Amino acid sequence: MPRTSWLRRAATATAAAGALAGLIAASPATTASATPAAAHTTASSPSAFAAPDIPVANVKAHLNQLQSIASRNGGNRAHGRPGYRASIDYIKAKLDAAGYTTTVQQFTASGATGYNLIADWPGGDPQNVVMAGAHLDSVSAGAGINDNGSGSAAILESALAVSREGLKPTQHLRFAWWGAEELGILGSRHYVNSLPSTERSKIDAYLNFDMVGSPNPGYFVYDDDRRLEAVFKEWFAAKGVATEIETEGDGRSDHASFQRVGIPVGGLFTGAGRVKTAAQAQKWGGTAGQAFDRCYHRSCDTTANINDTALDRNSDVIAHAIWTLSTSR
Repeated sequence: MPRTSWLRRAATATAAAGALAGLIAASPATTASATPAAAHTTASSPSAFAAPDIPVANVKAHLNQLQSIASRNGGNRAHGRPGYRASIDYIKAKLDAAGYTTTVQQFTASGATGYNLIADWPGGDPQNVVMAGAHLDSVSAGAGINDNGSGSAAILESALAVSREGLKPTQHLRFAWWGAEELGILGSRHYVNSLPSTERSKIDAYLNFDMVGSPNPGYFVYDDDRRLEAVFKEWFAAKGVATEIETEGDGRSDHASFQRVGIPVGGLFTGAGRVKTAAQAQKWGGTAGQAFDRCYHRSCDTTANINDTALDRNSDVIAHAIWTLSTSR
């Protein structure tokens, strides 16, 4: 069905039911090592089921693993370094065991091999793909736990929740972890450029999650597509959490690769190097006059550099978006 009409129906379902969903895409498959759990839901009544709560302890356990990987591999998980490939292997093993079909896509950047990890959940309409992604690489200065272990771990745990709940989406769900984002969004650009136009046209929405646990957090929502924006903003409003439009990362993260070819994009962000204003501190708490993330692109971006409340809220709304968008007709 046409992309616009599908998104309009998804927005209507969001407003009426307060449910969320979301990721879909189409990519080649490699390895699936487990059978998905029995389904709890049916495709005929998407408003009947809401996303499960995502335990922040589970998300933090993934962050601890990424920190350990960095610590064993020179202190970082950067493109071309062993810590990055070990990060890919960790996430792939979790997804394979949960019943996903996974693909490791290789590309070359700055004289080194890069990797994207693509994971497809079985079922759903292959002509209507909802996709969620996060870059997995760090800068060479540190472990990159907020930037962007946080987004990577949050979508991983949402993907694992899809398996635990036995979700049977009406749309096709796809998750992605990108390489070489820190060198200029190179991994996601390679993925999009490698897709035939017929495959690009199947992607109804791409959701991007780059830094969702900043230690002095804000709650920023992408405004590139009003229907996708509403899915996130309505969830936050129902929780009494004010949001603002995301501007700091415009064109600087992996959603730009999809937006450039006309694919609707949405996403979340908790802030990087910009300074929190007094008005924002009054609204969200935290410290005015201080960066949202003082360890942005620095060696101190470790597991100590995470705000648990922000990570918890964003993990839950990510799952809500996935459920809502992937079960809407």
